[in-house]
Amino acid sequence: MQTVIFCGGKGTRISGTGPDKKELFLIGDRPILWHIMKIFASYGHKDFLLPLGYRGDLIRRYFLEYESMTRDLSFRLGAPEEAAWIGPNDESDWRISMIDTGLEIRPDVEVSKGERVRRIAPYLAGERFYLTYGDGVGDVDLDALLRFHRAHGRLVTVTGFQPVYNLGIVEATESGQVTAYRQYPPLDHWINAGFYVIERAALDHLAPGMDWESGFLVWLAQAGELMMYRHTGFWRKMDTYKEAEQLDEIWAAGHAPWKTW
Repeated sequence: MQTVIFCGGKGTRISGTGPDKKELFLIGDRPILWHIMKIFASYGHKDFLLPLGYRGDLIRRYFLEYESMTRDLSFRLGAPEEAAWIGPNDESDWRISMIDTGLEIRPDVEVSKGERVRRIAPYLAGERFYLTYGDGVGDVDLDALLRFHRAHGRLVTVTGFQPVYNLGIVEATESGQVTAYRQYPPLDHWINAGFYVIERAALDHLAPGMDWESGFLVWLAQAGELMMYRHTGFWRKMDTYKEAEQLDEIWAAGHAPWKTW
């Protein structure tokens, strides 16, 4: 199955603190986009569609220069075209299609994620595909997600995650007597963690310019065509510089839960 990864937005909440493209923030010595792709590749899904937009040139350059910048090599300075690679390339069987889906539909109005999916639709093959965001990693069981999707027969499955409250909860009587204390309790609701499975036929209902979350997902829910796969393992997004640092620290500690390869 093909995997679509959103990577066309500006990422304004993290801008100015690192690379000019959020998806290229390094976790260890590789961009978070690479980590996401490795998750899918570890399940055998190595055909990627990247709908490019803002600073798409940086993503193009990263992958076009990938081998020369990440592999050991030997060459004579007078003949760099004769470079000999040293050792294997574990990603040599990845297929990456980088599709320009535009910047703005009019001044100061960015192309929506839904419209980006519409614009890469001609490059989709097969009955269904995976889709996720370019800033979230997790140990999602993609095989179990796909089995769940096939079993229910609806158009779209989204992975849900139950986050924890980032403060301690104090329960007390009117007099101030504390009756219970819970540090970082799980919230009652589930959030959208991405990692979708989408039937190709669902795109027939994706109108031009429709926003993905506030438009398409709302319509799918109202039509009874959206199901949620509950993920109870690890999941983290990287929307701020602090969150990028936290992911980098987890990776550096050597026990990153999303490392499924």
